[in-house]
Amino acid sequence: MARDYLKKAAKTAMTDAGDVRETVQKILADIERGGDAAALRYAEKFDNYKGNVVLTEHEIEAASARVSKKLKDDIAFAHDNVRRFAEVQKSTMTDVELEVVPGLIAGQRAIPVRAAGCYVPGGRYSHIASAIMTVTTAKVAGCEHIAACSPPRPDVGIAPAIIYAANLCGADKILSMGGVQGVAAMTFGLFGLPKADILVGPGNQFVAEAKRILFGRVGIDMIAGPTDSLILADANADPFIVATDLVSQAEHGYNSPVWLVTDNRDLAAKVMTLVPELIADLPELNRTNAEAAWRDYAEVIVCADREEMAACSDDYAPEHLTVQANDLTWWLERLQCYGSLFLGEETTVSFGDKASGTNHVLPTSQSAKYTGGLSVHKYMKIVTWQRSTREGARPVAEATARISRLEGMEGHARAADARLHKYFPHENFDLSAVD
Repeated sequence: MARDYLKKAAKTAMTDAGDVRETVQKILADIERGGDAAALRYAEKFDNYKGNVVLTEHEIEAASARVSKKLKDDIAFAHDNVRRFAEVQKSTMTDVELEVVPGLIAGQRAIPVRAAGCYVPGGRYSHIASAIMTVTTAKVAGCEHIAACSPPRPDVGIAPAIIYAANLCGADKILSMGGVQGVAAMTFGLFGLPKADILVGPGNQFVAEAKRILFGRVGIDMIAGPTDSLILADANADPFIVATDLVSQAEHGYNSPVWLVTDNRDLAAKVMTLVPELIADLPELNRTNAEAAWRDYAEVIVCADREEMAACSDDYAPEHLTVQANDLTWWLERLQCYGSLFLGEETTVSFGDKASGTNHVLPTSQSAKYTGGLSVHKYMKIVTWQRSTREGARPVAEATARISRLEGMEGHARAADARLHKYFPHENFDLSAVD
């Protein structure tokens, strides 16, 4: 049967994205020309902040002293989980070599980028977990220099817990600067930083656009839009848990889509009744975000069976995908398009967002169809190498010469010819193009 939308979104995540490209391009150009002074002007304009930009050891220690022992323990717990998972991920990237033909050996090396720039949001919410996710993975990858930047509060600075987390996880420098100016500072190597080779971390539409514009001169983790989440639930799911999980993700922002896909109408009806009640019980800022997200962007879809549910999920390619249904192994093997998967009621996106070990910097806006999220792999370059004996080079040179001439690339052919004539001067080779 066709998918039955009990609730259809009035908007998509990109409806209110707006055209910010011109604004961001101007800021980036101004800062590239004007350097530190230009960045400081934008920091004063947008963050209303005139304090020190690159935090000193004394400032880091003072901020850390303001973090409670309990919160430090929680940050350490989350950091340890993320670090150990990243270390396992890194272990899957090994240097290899293969004797392609006798005497010709080709290989692969995994080399970390030298300088990483980690953006840690700190405006609407203090994203302590983003500091953990981005800095820890860069450290495990082996980056030589890690810079972390975060928006300061007016005349106050970065939230102490963010400073503590970034320092604990291995940031070499912490910048009290947000928005486009923070991204620019890391990219252009301002305030004594090395120029970043890669920029990572979530941010608002201006940060995302800055990364989009800069991609090419630096690497980026991904181009991200508003966060989104989908739950697959059958008749055995707990409606209260499902509703709670939907609300937990809707609070991210007014344009954060949440979707429920089910094969049970009774469950769908119960969840649709519970969600507004749960939203109404949130603190004001969270409530305002969740109300708008649920009203304008949420969808509830009824499918015929689990195969149709899975197909629907793959079409949406959600950033976060939760399964609260029987036979979790079937879902794990069937589902293909998602940023991170949460199997069973006993786990939740909130765990992944904060402390369970997998990374919360994930692909949004259906980009999970072609990429995964931030991991230690994003900081690693897979490069290749080769070496050969003269005998090993012979068959490769012959094939290269003939293919090159067929393609019309005579210079390539002669590079192969030169080696054959040098290494085997007394032999005749048929190196003409063969069609």
